[in-house]
Amino acid sequence: MAVSKDDVRRIAALARIGLPEDRVEALVAELSGILGHMDVLAKVDTSALQDAESFGMPLAPDEPPAVHLNRSREEFAPQTRDGFFLVPRLSTHEDGEGSA
Repeated sequence: MAVSKDDVRRIAALARIGLPEDRVEALVAELSGILGHMDVLAKVDTSALQDAESFGMPLAPDEPPAVHLNRSREEFAPQTRDGFFLVPRLSTHEDGEGSA
């Protein structure tokens, strides 16, 4: 599979990458070489190989981990008024002289 100059320009535009015109030809050659190598690899007979799942590390199940911070609102802020959390004043503002 060959890559054209227009393909390289379009890929660069989609990726929002600045592409100097003097690099286009080199990228055409590089990408065509990569895709040519992938074509060669696709032709390799892998039917005699074991499945990847039969060896190696076992995979963890795709389940979300338990959320240890999943607690009721009252545990974090036991006092509320009009839907707002009531929190103690900072010790630096106890005397009422702190400015907002």
